[in-house]
Amino acid sequence: MHRAIAARRSPAGRPLATRTPLRLAPGLRVGLYGGSFNPAHLGHAHVADYARRRLHLDRILWLVTPGNPLKDEAELEPLAERMAEVRALAGSRDSIVTDLERRVGSRYTVDTVRWLKARYPGVRFVWIMGADNLAGFHRWKGWVDLMREIPVAVVSRPELALKSRFAPAVRRFASARLPLEAAPLLPDQAPPAWVYIPAPFRFVSSTALRKSRLKNGRARAI
Repeated sequence: MHRAIAARRSPAGRPLATRTPLRLAPGLRVGLYGGSFNPAHLGHAHVADYARRRLHLDRILWLVTPGNPLKDEAELEPLAERMAEVRALAGSRDSIVTDLERRVGSRYTVDTVRWLKARYPGVRFVWIMGADNLAGFHRWKGWVDLMREIPVAVVSRPELALKSRFAPAVRRFASARLPLEAAPLLPDQAPPAWVYIPAPFRFVSSTALRKSRLKNGRARAI
């Protein structure tokens, strides 16, 4: 088991004050699935499971972020509650749910990916996102650098699924796109490399669930 020690530095330059047991050994194929999960829902599980099966991944690492620079943090549920919901949703021995970004002081995905690559050399990481995120991917800080750091798998989602196909990231990295039949090879590719994975739609969103909770109280969203 790998453990971060206090002497290591976070991407923000601060010492790490806590251990990070992630059970990641060289050679493992690991999907990184990050987000606010505010709240977590079956659409998230659908994306993670579809990517795991199509890419032949050994693990899914759910990175529950403490905050999103592109969203109103006042609308975020407490991190502990979102972590608990993701754990209930993931429910698999092949899933690891972590607040790593809070622990290491990382605010941006590109920094998180670089930290993980440095901490776990030999692990074959893939970034996983829904197609709704691909539509706005060019707004992420360091998105071009991120594409050059890690292979990316995009799983279709109902929201903006068609619009995402014409996103700036799609145009910028058109030559790095793999055909769908090559999806199992993605974790072995040198970035930039990405694949678009069509999947049956799950018509559910965190925004709609938050609105429902405001109307009906803290009903379970899963």
